[in-house]
Amino acid sequence: MADTTYRMLSFDTLDGWAEDNHQAALDVFLNTCGDFGDPDWRALCNLAKAGTDARAFFEHAFQPVLIEDGQDPLFTGYYEPELRGALQQGGRYQYPLYTLPPDVQEGTPWLTRQEIEETQALAGQGLEIAWIDDPVDVFFLQVQGSGRVRLPDGQMIRVGYGGKNGREYSSVGAELVRQGIYQPHEVSAQVIRNWVRNNPEEGRALLWTNQSYVFFREVSEVPADLGPLGAMNRSITAMRSIAVDPAFVPLGAPVWIEKDGAAPLNRLMIAQDTGSAIKGAQRADVFFGTGAQAGRAAGRIKDGGRLVVLLPIQRAYALLSEVIE
Repeated sequence: MADTTYRMLSFDTLDGWAEDNHQAALDVFLNTCGDFGDPDWRALCNLAKAGTDARAFFEHAFQPVLIEDGQDPLFTGYYEPELRGALQQGGRYQYPLYTLPPDVQEGTPWLTRQEIEETQALAGQGLEIAWIDDPVDVFFLQVQGSGRVRLPDGQMIRVGYGGKNGREYSSVGAELVRQGIYQPHEVSAQVIRNWVRNNPEEGRALLWTNQSYVFFREVSEVPADLGPLGAMNRSITAMRSIAVDPAFVPLGAPVWIEKDGAAPLNRLMIAQDTGSAIKGAQRADVFFGTGAQAGRAAGRIKDGGRLVVLLPIQRAYALLSEVIE
């Protein structure tokens, strides 16, 4: 495994920095900066609340740091799905969303996805939040981690991440490539959906190759005009919030991204979420918003680029001195 490296950059080396909407990023930063416990971060949060010029705030208070761990940079996208469901099982609504069972222990492997679905191990315990009309939608909701469920009467409930079964996430897209069904550049969320629906038996077995199973909790108190709750238990913001690996990037930190691909994106984001598939110093998942259109846009993203973390100046130089020593 390659060592983690840290390199100080200047703001004028960030491609597109001057053209970004720094105030939009500052507004999102303020959503979660009050949750910081460290004194240096708290001081910066208080400064941000004082109404300073947004660009000047970031340039004077932070140091851009490029953190690398030997892995290729990868940007993907995620979104908040909207599913069709009911509060009672019946008719087309046959596929449950479960709350966390009481005997599941954090970090301890529990039943696999296949075992949960084949044995009906959770049935009859009153753990069902809602019943969904499509098992593929349930699977992708688990990948995304949160979503909305539209009930037959038009009402909406919201669910967020509630825990998991202690099994490692594995990519079903990568499994399709391994089996020779698709080439890597052909795989997207929509391609996977279509293949599973067109091949019901093989599709079920494909989904079982991802042994990870996610449980939910109802979070309908979150206003409809706000985004879903991220890992900091605060609403995240479309095209300004990203999921990162907190082993390398502090949750709540500003992060400058330079995403390549067909739709390049150079923008100041805030690291407000995590994900089981988001591992590495140069790995990020961009939140695209709610609904099918956001889902299509998010599903097309699988690009390289560069991710630069903005750290409080004193923290950045302390980190550098530790590396030198």
